[in-house]
Amino acid sequence: MANQFLICCALFLASFYGINSLKICSFNVRSFGKSKVAKQGILDQLVKIISRCDLMLMMEIKDASNQAFPALMRSLNNHGNRNEYEFIISKRLGMKAYKEQYAFIYRHKLLSVKKSCQYPDSPVNNEDVFAREPFVVWFSSRYSAVKDFVVIPLHSMPRSSVHEINALYDVYKMMKQSWRAKYFIIMGDFNADCAYVRRKDWTNIKLRNDTNFVWLIGDEIDTTVKESTHCAYDRIVLHGRKLIRAVIPDSVKVFNFKEVYGMTEREALNISDHFPVEFDLRRSHGFFSWLKTHKGLRG
Repeated sequence: MANQFLICCALFLASFYGINSLKICSFNVRSFGKSKVAKQGILDQLVKIISRCDLMLMMEIKDASNQAFPALMRSLNNHGNRNEYEFIISKRLGMKAYKEQYAFIYRHKLLSVKKSCQYPDSPVNNEDVFAREPFVVWFSSRYSAVKDFVVIPLHSMPRSSVHEINALYDVYKMMKQSWRAKYFIIMGDFNADCAYVRRKDWTNIKLRNDTNFVWLIGDEIDTTVKESTHCAYDRIVLHGRKLIRAVIPDSVKVFNFKEVYGMTEREALNISDHFPVEFDLRRSHGFFSWLKTHKGLRG
């Protein structure tokens, strides 16, 4: 009787916390600040989008007053009164007066932060490589098939996308050497298509030509909200065989909130001009292995 109770509890917790898989998302929320938060219904829609994910990279946070993002986190954690989410956020990054922040929003029951690092963008020929230097975070999860992984984010400047995407290889090498990590997720708004990265440019991008890196979002995918555009700006790139094998194939997609929530194009553009991109990591088999030793649970 006691064993049955423990089994039921474990299965309930697995379902409640989404332990069957970890959903990892990347979203450029387009000029996120006080004016966006002030628009009716925007916070509610963002909460719906983010709460689908266990880990969300959020880009283009442009609020110098530091009021908009805390308001989002309050709304997110009041949703269902669970207080499920924590975050880690970069300093304000950018050139001159134009600044942005990267933020990682994550379910603290499923994930924890091991380390973080603001990549030190070293000038080359007196020119910065990155417009917004990657804010690198090493996550740990006992529930996923891969116990820890490093996430390298990028929101590139459109006119220097090729240069910045190529430089991600150097970020990867530095963090691999510094942290001795094995598994890497490189994702964000790379502006990696259309006028900014043309077909001929890919031959000069090391991250693309090294076969140890797998690009989950293909060149043919449209990650933009506008019906007049068809560009694969937002990308997810993985490194590490075990990590790649842990991806649930059908989970790799663009989340078209316009279609899912029945919005007009104008309503959707009030949220962002980008759709989130996402994938799921398989759960840890070890977490449930003891369940299979109990009567009635053998497969």
